[in-house]
Amino acid sequence: MSETLKRLSAVIESRKLANGGDPDKSYVARLFQKGDDAILKKIGEEATETVLAAKDVRAGGDKSKLLYECADLWFHSMVMLAHFDLKPQDVLDELARREGISGIEEKASRG
Repeated sequence: MSETLKRLSAVIESRKLANGGDPDKSYVARLFQKGDDAILKKIGEEATETVLAAKDVRAGGDKSKLLYECADLWFHSMVMLAHFDLKPQDVLDELARREGISGIEEKASRG
């Protein structure tokens, strides 16, 4: 896993209320305090903003805005993973598991 993801994951973990995160001083701690509905709502917002930014790029818009929105989506996804006691490495492991498997086959295997 990249060093950036490791560092960011550690910071997010440190913001959990059980680890001393302070909602008055930390945006992430505030999200954790609000619970999974707030975290999931934020992911929905960021996903929509990412899609809109991609459509703008398709129409000749600035790619840096797409990167910005994608970074927000990844960040909030990492907050969600931490909330459910998962790590970015778990996602990477799942991607590695799927490597070499056709997307059609993988989807069919889910039943």
